[in-house]
Amino acid sequence: MRKVLTFGRYYKKCIGRRVKKIPLGLSGFTCPNIDGRVAKGGCTFCENESFAPNLAKTKKIFLSPESKENPLLQKQLKEIDFQYSATAEYYKRRGYEKFLAYFQAFTNTYAPIDTLKTLYSHALKQPDCIGLSIGTRSDCVSDEVLDLLQEIDSEHEVWVEYGIQSVFDETLERINRGHDSANVEEWIKKTKDRGLRVCGHVIFGLPGENQEMMLETIRKAIEWGIDSIKIHPLYVVKNTALAVEFMKGKFTPITQEEYIDTLLKALEILPKDIVVQRLTAGIGDSSLLAPAWCADKNRQLLAIRKALLAKGLIY
Repeated sequence: MRKVLTFGRYYKKCIGRRVKKIPLGLSGFTCPNIDGRVAKGGCTFCENESFAPNLAKTKKIFLSPESKENPLLQKQLKEIDFQYSATAEYYKRRGYEKFLAYFQAFTNTYAPIDTLKTLYSHALKQPDCIGLSIGTRSDCVSDEVLDLLQEIDSEHEVWVEYGIQSVFDETLERINRGHDSANVEEWIKKTKDRGLRVCGHVIFGLPGENQEMMLETIRKAIEWGIDSIKIHPLYVVKNTALAVEFMKGKFTPITQEEYIDTLLKALEILPKDIVVQRLTAGIGDSSLLAPAWCADKNRQLLAIRKALLAKGLIY
């Protein structure tokens, strides 16, 4: 039996400690695909103000790299303190020793560089924090941002998490991604040239894609040099453009059987030294429209682990 190289196993091997990522979601961060800089309405699977106007009432100020000032900075610093401390305490009780501050929600390089410096530095001062994981888009990274992350990486762990989703431009256009595959390739390679670690996010079951297309995305991501990967199925939630397509019968979600079969084939392709951070995802509340099997992540993982064991793999 071979153990899949998970995030936990990777750090246990590297530093001999149990390491966990602490997700952070800060006020003011948004996406250029939501604010209109590169597209309007966001990705078709993303809930945003275009389909849920009430969201706009909760976040009235949004940042971009061109913002002249950041009136939310003190609030953001307090959010880091609160979210980090509460989650770290929870995980410490479960045996975790060190943490990465994971800037997860929205696009976490899409802000003035001075704001990024302040927020990243503040997160690194949290107890037992050994580094950062920055969730972003390839069209929201600049050489200046990579300079900053490279400087941080000289003393801390730094991961840059890019949403690849698909390497097919027709798919990216259909989901209203706002950039093409060449842009993702360019910035992943530039990030790797700086010596930074890259995690690629991939979605199986995107509109119009068959299994071979999904596996080709895996092959290209490997070719581009990713160090880690997150894979999850496309599911439909309310207040999205994808929900409209689904309700009109224009989109059929991937089945659990097809998803697991594709996942097994993807793991056969992945080199053994690529860290697998996620094998599935779902949402267990009333916002989920389809597929029903994405409502219970524990049941998903049980089915996936059973299929992996049959192939001699332990996740």
